[in-house]
Amino acid sequence: MNERDLDFQLIQRIQNGEQQAFTLLVKKYQNRVANILTRYVRNNGDIADVAQEVFIKVFNSLPSFRGDSAFYTWLYRITVNTAKNYLTSQGRRPPASDIDAMEADSYDGSDALKESDDPEGILRSQEIKNVILDTIKLLPVELKSAITLRELEGMSYEEIATIEDCPIGTVRSRIYRAREAIDKQLKPLLED
Repeated sequence: MNERDLDFQLIQRIQNGEQQAFTLLVKKYQNRVANILTRYVRNNGDIADVAQEVFIKVFNSLPSFRGDSAFYTWLYRITVNTAKNYLTSQGRRPPASDIDAMEADSYDGSDALKESDDPEGILRSQEIKNVILDTIKLLPVELKSAITLRELEGMSYEEIATIEDCPIGTVRSRIYRAREAIDKQLKPLLED
């Protein structure tokens, strides 16, 4: 049985009034929700509060969950929307939409990202990793979300488009722009 089927069974148990099943669902997804929220919520102390709000919304909305999409896709959308509402409540502007870009998927990136087992290579790999993570942190929210879903979560463009509620072309544009920003920051390090 795959994850989608297991989630659906758990949701059916919740919809049938089994409170313990919701606790299992929260335990299963609480770390993933917190990881998503760290891309939006800068104050670590607020992440738990926003995550709690996410799960309250999930609990209240579960009776209407039909299973048309994977539960995680649905949960991700609720989490992102809750995070954006949090940004608005803090006086910060949620991200604006992107412009579509043709051929954005053709971006090659840098071929210089090679690992080595020697101490210098290990140090260089760690520096590269730090530059990438620091650059991702500074990206606009919509670019950060798209690149993280693609490169860290391994989602397809179609899944990301569903989660982000935008056209696939927009997803491609966001990923392209995020990769471009990362590559720009890596170039000085890789030219040494």
